[in-house]
Amino acid sequence: MMRVKICGVGRVEDALVAAEAGADFIGLVFAASPRRLSTAQAGEIVRALGSPLRDAATAPLHQAEAADAAGWFRRAAQALEGLLERKRPLTVGVFADMDFETVNSIADECGVDLIQLSGGESWRDCLLANRQVFKAVHVREGASADSVLAGIEAGAAVACLLDPQVTGVRGGTGRRLDWEVAARVARELPIILAGGLTPDNVAEAVRTVRPWAVDVSSGVETGGAKDPSKVRAFIQATKRIRTA
Repeated sequence: MMRVKICGVGRVEDALVAAEAGADFIGLVFAASPRRLSTAQAGEIVRALGSPLRDAATAPLHQAEAADAAGWFRRAAQALEGLLERKRPLTVGVFADMDFETVNSIADECGVDLIQLSGGESWRDCLLANRQVFKAVHVREGASADSVLAGIEAGAAVACLLDPQVTGVRGGTGRRLDWEVAARVARELPIILAGGLTPDNVAEAVRTVRPWAVDVSSGVETGGAKDPSKVRAFIQATKRIRTA
C-alpha cells in the first residue's frame, strides 16, 4: 500500500480531513515558511489526532547495524509500517537548520511522533534528534541518480525524502522533481517522493517512480490553504494505484 504524507497542515479541521481520507503522515511545519505553526497550534492538531506514540522517540525501529543504505532503509520502512499499525496518521514535525535543543524541545512540547529535517543537516545530525527522523535530500536540477545515491547514508534517518533543490526555499515550492532520476533511486531503496505532486499527476508519478510514499503540500492547496476536496482526491488517487 502506497503511503501518503500531507504536509504543511495548519488547522485541526484540515488534519482531520486528511486522517479520515486515509493519510498516513501529517506534516506540521516549524521551519521558516508561510505554513509555520506555533507550538500551541501544532499541539492542538497533535491532540486531535490521538495520543502520541511516546516510545517511538527512543525505541529502536530496526537493527543498529548499517551494512548498506538499501538494506537499512528497507528495514526502516518495515519498522515504520509497524508503527502505522499502532497509530495512523503519525505526526511529523518539520524543521530546517535549527539547533537541536530547540528542535527537541518543540517536539516534546507538541508531542509529534517523528521529526523531519529539511535543511542542510548532515546524516549524522539526525542522531541528535530525540525522535526518529525523515531526512530530506534536496536534488539539484541535472543531478544523476548515481550522485543522489552516493549522498544517501545508512545508520541515522529512518526515511529518505527526495525533494527538488530550490535556492533559498526548503520544500513546499510546487516544483517537480525529475521522476526518471527518482525512479532509479527508488529501485535501490524506499523513498518518499515530494515536489510538484497534485491530485492530477500523482498516479502517473507513482507508476513512474514506484516510491514507498508520496509527500504533498502546495499541490493540495487553494489560495494558500489546504483544500479538503484536493486532499481527498490526492489520497484517493494514490491509494488506488497498484505498483506491484
